[in-house]
Amino acid sequence: MGMPITVEILDDAGLGFDKLLKEVFDYFRYVDGKFSTYKDTSEITGINNGLILEPGYSDDMKEVFLLSEETKKLTDGYFDIVKPDGKYDPSGLVKGWSIYNAAKILQDRGVQSFFIEAGGDIQPHGMNQQGKRWKVGIRNPFNKEQIVKVVYLEEEGIATSGTYIRGQHIYNPHQLGAQITDVMSISVIGPNVYEADRFATAAFAMGLHGIHFLEGLKGFEGYMIDKNGLATMTSNFLKYTHE
Repeated sequence: MGMPITVEILDDAGLGFDKLLKEVFDYFRYVDGKFSTYKDTSEITGINNGLILEPGYSDDMKEVFLLSEETKKLTDGYFDIVKPDGKYDPSGLVKGWSIYNAAKILQDRGVQSFFIEAGGDIQPHGMNQQGKRWKVGIRNPFNKEQIVKVVYLEEEGIATSGTYIRGQHIYNPHQLGAQITDVMSISVIGPNVYEADRFATAAFAMGLHGIHFLEGLKGFEGYMIDKNGLATMTSNFLKYTHE
């Protein structure tokens, strides 16, 4: 996946923690092997090199392309997996999608309480060890060691998009070549991590308008930090800041 992944399982549903962890990490390795644009052997690389044509796409690839097209329409084109060079990079959707699918694996096995995090995108489920909602910190993009806001989640997912770790890796499809400099990070809380992740990517690509887009998105809340270090949040974001 090209990033650290953390999985915490509090109850093993009688199946054994090692078995559950192996199943989850095997799934992430499968996703990485299929969707990594950095691997010559991945399916997405084969598609980008013209070696695999659409009739030969795997079911998971077809699903990701379908969801990506749906997200593009819902975001007025601000989410687009077609890069300026014409090649596909679905990572802006695949990360949240794969975390969500990994969470479903554990839920299907009967696990009641767990937490999955990959690259800052998080899907909790149930309660933490103290029997409370999971506590999640939002980093200061100007000082990665500092937490500027804490939220408490049970079933909701949270995802953050920004340039403070990976640099200018997100682009505005409507202004190719222009760097996004007005916004440093935007965190989105949604019904699950897949939904939060895809709209966090799009909202960041919108620049300062992204937080207004999230304000109008039912079931979502956002927290944006601009280049001056000023935070702007959607109207109901604060409901997640109480235990």
